[in-house]
Amino acid sequence: MLGTKLLYSTTCHPQIDGQTEVINRTLSTFLRALVQKNLKEWDVKLSHAEFAYNRTLARDTSFSQFEALYGINPFTPIDLIPLRNECKVSFEAKKWAKEMKRLHEQIRAHIEKVNEFCKAKANKNRKVAE
Repeated sequence: MLGTKLLYSTTCHPQIDGQTEVINRTLSTFLRALVQKNLKEWDVKLSHAEFAYNRTLARDTSFSQFEALYGINPFTPIDLIPLRNECKVSFEAKKWAKEMKRLHEQIRAHIEKVNEFCKAKANKNRKVAE
């Protein structure tokens, strides 16, 4: 319904996927800050680093990863726990998909705006080659 497609990169050559490289570097930095001297506890802290990364607003989209994916930005990890069936608000899948598509269009427009700004800034002092 959302028109998404999955793109794979090989585990032997993750460098072909630049975004994965950036995320891995960022998560490594988070883990170093969380673990500090307790190197054996990195696996316990991994979920905290992941949550912090996914909750942080992205500069190019002005939305967090959670918000771009689920339409909400949780305050704490407990906000991600599913509610019991009798407490859930029922939404139709088509309505939710339409809302998510609107959000994705908004994110895409913001990315294009940021890209145009960066392009204009980079080309500001360039001379045309003749």
